[in-house]
Amino acid sequence: MNIGRIDLNLLVYLDVLLREQNVTKAASQLGLSQPALSNGLRRLRTLFDDPLLVRTSEGMIPTARALELQPVIRDVLAQVDKAVQPQAAFNAATDEHFFRIMASDYAESALFPHVLHRLREEAPGIVLDIMTPSDVRFLDVEQGKVDMAINRFESLPQSFHQKDIWSDGFSCLIGADHPILDDFSLDTYLAASHIWVSKTGMGVGVGMNPHDVQHLGWVDEALRNLGKQRRITVFTRHYQAAMLLAEQNDLIVTLPSKAAELQKNNPLVVIKKPPFAIPPIILQMAWSSLLQHNPAHQWMRRFVVEVADSLG
Repeated sequence: MNIGRIDLNLLVYLDVLLREQNVTKAASQLGLSQPALSNGLRRLRTLFDDPLLVRTSEGMIPTARALELQPVIRDVLAQVDKAVQPQAAFNAATDEHFFRIMASDYAESALFPHVLHRLREEAPGIVLDIMTPSDVRFLDVEQGKVDMAINRFESLPQSFHQKDIWSDGFSCLIGADHPILDDFSLDTYLAASHIWVSKTGMGVGVGMNPHDVQHLGWVDEALRNLGKQRRITVFTRHYQAAMLLAEQNDLIVTLPSKAAELQKNNPLVVIKKPPFAIPPIILQMAWSSLLQHNPAHQWMRRFVVEVADSLG
């Protein structure tokens, strides 16, 4: 293929067409008329000697050749974007910018109050849209529709950039009048009723199975290694809800210590060290390679890490 025949705009068209798999939607995103994009698709088919997208009863489906081309074209466009990115640094004190950030309830509770406090002082032109893990798919982050994701991830796509935000241990949050406080041991812990709280990864969650210990997470995995199992009576994905429920004197919630510390001035609860060892968890930040070289994005990533480091 003669490189002189390639119109870079056609690669942009193909990237959007493969993402949307719909000519009308792709044309709208590109600001083109539908006939103009249809003509672009005809040129692409000639260029690659392949139909690329085939109309079926379920809509337009990419061919095997198109699926093979998709990551290559995305990488080419990312490199071009890097090459033409303006070199001027982002000025946080004066510039305006909108960031869409997916954050778990844990991160939103323990980290973002501090992030927002400092942003108001240092970068008043920044606006945040904080989304929940259930609002976002990995694809949204990969395509740069969501600027970054902050959560605990069991796995991430290899194309993502990532950085650890902090390591956190675990604490028990117990009602101030809970009888277990008089004798807090592993045996009394196991005999009590517990609140399970967790939300890792992204996407819509599924219902929990109390007997599927392998998928209950860090706390129950640590107990399983001791040959023990706790009695869970409430499952929730919301740390704020779990902390409120802990005020009841018949329930215990075991959760990351930075979240538990938010309740240190609450007279209705007591924070205790768990009566068994639980490996620490890692809070991570992940983002798309499409945003890796964006100056505003680079500034925001450094800022979040600095705030997290300041919290210890």
